[in-house]
Amino acid sequence: MDELVKLVSKKTGIPEQTARVAVETVLNFIKQKLPAPIAGQIDALLKGESQGGDVLKGLGDLLGK
Repeated sequence: MDELVKLVSKKTGIPEQTARVAVETVLNFIKQKLPAPIAGQIDALLKGESQGGDVLKGLGDLLGK
């Protein structure tokens, strides 16, 4: 998640601490809208425990793609 926070901070010009709050808020909102298994995979991806393929496949399945 640190990489995402740094990217948001760089692109918006806001301090990293503010960017972290924004990223966490958006991610928590998205995870509440997704089925639990996919939300858990997003957590794993952000912790570096997943390569992201399962998350992307799950989102594709959810969206019918």
